[in-house]
Amino acid sequence: MALSFRQTEILSIARSEGRVVVESLAERFGVTLQTIRRDLTELADAGHLDRVHGGAVIRTGVSNIGYEERRSLNDAAKAAIGRACAQAIPDNCSMILNLGTTTEAVARELLHHRQITAVTNNMNVANILVTNPSCEIMVAGGALRRSDGGLVGDLTSQFMEQFKVDYGIIGISALDPDGDLLDYDLNEVRVSRAIIRQSRKVFLVTDASKLGRSAPVRMGSLADIDAIFTDAPLPEPLMKRCAEWGTAVHIAGQAG
Repeated sequence: MALSFRQTEILSIARSEGRVVVESLAERFGVTLQTIRRDLTELADAGHLDRVHGGAVIRTGVSNIGYEERRSLNDAAKAAIGRACAQAIPDNCSMILNLGTTTEAVARELLHHRQITAVTNNMNVANILVTNPSCEIMVAGGALRRSDGGLVGDLTSQFMEQFKVDYGIIGISALDPDGDLLDYDLNEVRVSRAIIRQSRKVFLVTDASKLGRSAPVRMGSLADIDAIFTDAPLPEPLMKRCAEWGTAVHIAGQAG
């Protein structure tokens, strides 16, 4: 498929931001919503994007995109999510943070918290928090995943089982429309499940580009989560299910 100039620009925006929204694109290019929807459908049919509620996200297939690329995607949204989550975490508490660029954004917002204990299997999180002299850091053992500084495997899961913390802070690779939490690596998922079990409260941090993205391994459900911190409202059916489950939904930058 030969892309039009507008479709090429849309794809570039999607690669930069992780997600595109129909209304924003229509305003940007001065065309109708129907025209943008047709562009997105054609890009999806060509295998470049996946259509989601209100827009589209970059298609990732059955393997995650590279760490450095993920690090640059939606960085402003991740920073806002990190601030919102950190504001819900008090001083004098314990927590576990798992793998992901959004949990790293949370860690950056914890640098002025006092008397906290952070357990993590994310070397990047540990390196961020080391500059907070009031934070005790415990790093899991396990197999080091050089691509993103993550520690995974049975040894990592067993390490997490030794703790009972106040807060578990987890990221995911994809969020299914029915509320299932999805990821690509079964070993990583096993660690995240252990974190959920060993945390009194569980906070999910994820930007809106993860909604509707596909990944093959189920970690759990939003029903297992106390609160989700994200940057855009969830689709109404999922908002209703969160209300039924007692899962609080926090939109970064909005009150409440």
